[in-house]
Amino acid sequence: MARKTNTDRSGRRKGGRRSSEYRISRPRPKPDFTLDALDYRNPTLLREFVTDAGRMLPRKYTGLPAVFQRRMTRSIKRARQMLLVK
Repeated sequence: MARKTNTDRSGRRKGGRRSSEYRISRPRPKPDFTLDALDYRNPTLLREFVTDAGRMLPRKYTGLPAVFQRRMTRSIKRARQMLLVK
């Protein structure tokens, strides 16, 4: 018996969409500050790197260098202990 073919799908691409076509990119904060400004006593700056749920953004989204990211993580954790940041 011959195989049935769908002629109504002839315009579609094979393989579907790429993941980047329907993903919404997160806005990246720019590191226009010095390493000294990244401190636990600066909650306004630290809130840029924390989501509304209180989770820290990874380096993939922040675009920070590794040194800045480690310092930022440490500062957010200290600010949480002192109840300065959620």
